[in-house]
Amino acid sequence: MTQARHPGVQFATLLLFWLVLNGSLAFDVLIVGAIAAAVITLLLPGAIPFFGQFRAGDPRAWAAAVGYFTFFFTELVKCNLRIAAVVLAPSLPVSPGIVKVRTKLRSPMGRLLLANSITLTPGTLTVEMDGEWFYIHWVTVESPDIDKATSDIVAGFERYLEVMYG
Repeated sequence: MTQARHPGVQFATLLLFWLVLNGSLAFDVLIVGAIAAAVITLLLPGAIPFFGQFRAGDPRAWAAAVGYFTFFFTELVKCNLRIAAVVLAPSLPVSPGIVKVRTKLRSPMGRLLLANSITLTPGTLTVEMDGEWFYIHWVTVESPDIDKATSDIVAGFERYLEVMYG
């Protein structure tokens, strides 16, 4: 059985994806996610091969997955507070714009998770993906420079996803 068709990897990836999309570790969310992931895994074994790109045999990938979720939820809280402060400020200090950032990730699943992580983080939205380039709508553009924007938006997620998916 190849890694791409391993049902445990597919189940775990679907469940993790569900949790990222929901942004909650509530018991009912976990149960519904586990049931949905199990049904999809049983009915469509190996039908979603890019889910198998997780490096399940590498303990560093599992450590990176824990780090990724810790980083994601920390960023989620920080960005929610930052956007709330912007919205509540009398001057409404926004400087919206589209910035171009670059990713080192080669795996389609890694890129998908990066795009969704950016979109789920308040204040940013992935508008387009074109090869190594992502176009991100940023509510408070801090720098139009590609390297600075990449560092601010992408680098934190990417360091974990690169270990998990390549």
